[in-house]
Amino acid sequence: MLPRPRLALTCLILTALVLSACGASHTSRIPASRTATRRSAGRGTPGRHAGVSAPLSHGSSAVSAVSEAGIHKIRHVIIIMQENRSFDSYFGTYPGADGIPAQDGHFTVCVPGPRAGRCVRPYHDPHDLNYGGPHGAGDAVADIDGGRMDGFVKEEELGRKTSCQNTPFNPECSGSDTHPDVMGYHDAREIPNYWTYAREFVLQDHMFEPELSWSLPAHLFMVSEWSARCTIRHDPMSCYNEVSTPPSPLRLGTRPGPGYQPPDYAWTDLTYLMHKYHVSWAYYVSKGTEPDCDDDAMACRQAPQSYRTPGIWNPLPYFDTVHQDHQIRNIQDISHFYRAARDGTLPEVCWVIPNGRDSEHPPALVSTGQTYVTGVINAVMRSPDWKSSAIFLAWDDWGGFYDHVAPPRVDANGYGLRVPGLVISPYARKGYVDHQVLSFDAYAKFIEDDFMSGARLDPRTDGRPDPRPDVRESMSELGNLVRDFDFNQSPRPPVILPLHPSPGPASRPGG
Repeated sequence: MLPRPRLALTCLILTALVLSACGASHTSRIPASRTATRRSAGRGTPGRHAGVSAPLSHGSSAVSAVSEAGIHKIRHVIIIMQENRSFDSYFGTYPGADGIPAQDGHFTVCVPGPRAGRCVRPYHDPHDLNYGGPHGAGDAVADIDGGRMDGFVKEEELGRKTSCQNTPFNPECSGSDTHPDVMGYHDAREIPNYWTYAREFVLQDHMFEPELSWSLPAHLFMVSEWSARCTIRHDPMSCYNEVSTPPSPLRLGTRPGPGYQPPDYAWTDLTYLMHKYHVSWAYYVSKGTEPDCDDDAMACRQAPQSYRTPGIWNPLPYFDTVHQDHQIRNIQDISHFYRAARDGTLPEVCWVIPNGRDSEHPPALVSTGQTYVTGVINAVMRSPDWKSSAIFLAWDDWGGFYDHVAPPRVDANGYGLRVPGLVISPYARKGYVDHQVLSFDAYAKFIEDDFMSGARLDPRTDGRPDPRPDVRESMSELGNLVRDFDFNQSPRPPVILPLHPSPGPASRPGG
């Protein structure tokens, strides 16, 4: 699916964000304050409302002084970013979470399927290989459909038609109209380790993609809190908001056209602040392929990827500050991550980025991605650094898969749709479902509070002005990850999981 014209798309996004506040009969709405649910500990079996904490507000003043001081027990932040899954597609039937609406063990939502001639209900999908749907900015607007959250099947059908025209041998051509897999969900039968991490640590059920778009903007927000386009190379003040089609790296094997110039991300990113405050960091990239399409379509030829290959999952090599601070070598092959974990020399902040095979990005296998993520987490848990680490695991966008929660509007860029989020740490609360409104901006906020005395990517204070529309880490809607920790508890031992686990038990609609 090709990007829409920028002006029309901006209007569509704004309209969708405004209308999503109105909601619909089968759409969850997010109160200004939510409670966080702790599940019962008996036999490790989740209970929907076994225990409830006091309501949590989003203001910093609500966080106790003990928690604020305790954050410095975390000396290593590891962000694992996987690909293309919605919250409901992985945890829509998880007990205690804001999952797929259901009553008496039956789902109460049904999404229109124009080609099938009837609506399609969510269903358990046992398949290891999924296809998802188109997931660009225009597709997000259509999926949300003014807050009705009912465009997923229609967009998948349109995307499948486009993919079949462009690549007639693509397996999506044989997709089912009766059960489009965007309406499918997995549970402990397919992803037992992810459900175990949720049960043992923290599951975030209102983690939103930071912007209403696809992988490249999501990764730009992850490292810089903005997605933009700059008209003058190396001039941050020439940059302007661009959430749909920011300049994209040239795919390997593609010849540049006349006048082609590689992207120049001139605005300020988080590595600038980390360099300024002497915070060590690394961006670990797995060698392989990068399957996400430059035009956010459902399918395209996979491009090679390595730490030496700037790409839509590896944008830092195009940021001016990385070169100005002579930190391009901080972008490394993932083998360096495993070595640092083994030796107890992990940097203070790192991102861990998969290749296409390990990413869970359709058509990559779910089981392969879970095995890879488990290996990364096991490496941290076996490390001398485990006792002072916090792992933040998320998926970069919804991948076209169904989710029933209309994203809140915080600015012209988003938020985008919900994605799964997990916090894994020796200080993480056990069996905790965090209902705070969160996005990847919360990762930057945590890093800034832990290592940089609360400094922000703020043009007024960071010493490197750019015209970003707001300071995302300071948005009033954004929750605080500190609440996912209990820094008074003794550090918990590792939970080492098998790389190839047996299937877990079936879940029940409604949790």
